[in-house]
Amino acid sequence: MTVGTSALAVLALGSNLGDSAALLDAALLGLAAKTRVTGISPRARTAPVVGEIGPEDQPDFLNQIVTVDTEMSPLQLLEVAQALEADAARTREVRWGPRTLDVDLISYRSRDAAGQLGPDTVLNTDRLTLPHPRAHERAFVLAPWAWLDPDATLNGDSVAELADRAADRDGVHLVDEPEEPRA
Repeated sequence: MTVGTSALAVLALGSNLGDSAALLDAALLGLAAKTRVTGISPRARTAPVVGEIGPEDQPDFLNQIVTVDTEMSPLQLLEVAQALEADAARTREVRWGPRTLDVDLISYRSRDAAGQLGPDTVLNTDRLTLPHPRAHERAFVLAPWAWLDPDATLNGDSVAELADRAADRDGVHLVDEPEEPRA
């Protein structure tokens, strides 16, 4: 990205260990210190994706979507996300297992000189894949995103429609409306 241009990024926050609400609040504050937060979804209580994907003996997640306006590149934003996870004492012992905080970069759309959003950035590196490779099938990401922005799209598809078709849609429940994070 060139200096002076910006992008709209969509990040998914999730937690199912510790005080999940406080951990999500801290992540929101951390993002606000580094970017311009433009949207915060209501929170969702979601059943963990288990079986072939994750261990069955873990608590429900608290999930939320955040949109930010940023001049950071996708990899710079990933570094911010990983620093927030580290601040929350995130460990990576079991893939798709319980965690204090998960911050995923879901979508990244650059703006042109006139400020118009372009298509979803496509990126495939050893550190980051954009759009997130499984976001299109995960209601715990899609439903809060659709609550925040009913007109949102991912790779040209309606996020709300993707949420309605997601296999885990029955495990996603609205918890609360967005509010300013607690310090």
